[in-house]
Amino acid sequence: MNSLLAVTRQSFKSVAAIGTVLVLWQLLPVAGFIDARSLPPFSDVVKGLVKIIVSGELLGHFAASFHRSLLGFVLAVGFAIPLGIFMGWFKRFESIVDPLIQLCRNTATLALYPVFILIFGLGELSKIGIIFWGSVWPILINTIDGVKTVDPLLIKSARSMAVSRLALFRKVILPAAVPAIITGLRISATRSIIILVAAEMLGASAGLGFLIFDARHKYQVEKMYAGIIVLVILGMTINYLIVKMENHLTRWKAKGDEA
Repeated sequence: MNSLLAVTRQSFKSVAAIGTVLVLWQLLPVAGFIDARSLPPFSDVVKGLVKIIVSGELLGHFAASFHRSLLGFVLAVGFAIPLGIFMGWFKRFESIVDPLIQLCRNTATLALYPVFILIFGLGELSKIGIIFWGSVWPILINTIDGVKTVDPLLIKSARSMAVSRLALFRKVILPAAVPAIITGLRISATRSIIILVAAEMLGASAGLGFLIFDARHKYQVEKMYAGIIVLVILGMTINYLIVKMENHLTRWKAKGDEA
């Protein structure tokens, strides 16, 4: 009962905070405290959002962006998690490869976008490639750390029961590393959207980034903010789904805490 009340209070505070921002967004331009040409009232932005939804314009841009970000992100996950697990488990291999990893991940992602365009052209491959590049490093680093920081007592206890290497990996290492891996996924999911928008502002004819950039260029401010709101909603939705996945995968922790 107490936990339910705590969750309800927290939800109310979150809704109240967002509601306050939206009310200020509506009132400040109307009252003249902010130039409505730069920040139109929230109601006008909502009208612009409804307009591009009804016309079908938003669906085309959303589909293009979602396809690019999803494909780049999935490729990053498929590459980074197995490699991170391998590097975290085999420390000698990690010590050899780590300098290269640090060099690559500390290189500004968007600074490399011209290189991707030069190699892959202005088509979909360069955009998916740069999203993959920017998304892969948080997942990889967090996966390595998650595997390396598993409680040694858990490993010793499992080995004392003559557990096979495969069973040790599947029943001890992976479950214990899941929270760190999920953290990497959340960071990478957010980064994939940021990189996507930047990539679509150069050499794209469709996508949410293109929609925002094109609307700004044509001074369609309501449409520009509508595109930004869609990106915010997309980011929050992805983060929510990853958190729900984490809760499902780590439900054993809750049972252990109750015990």
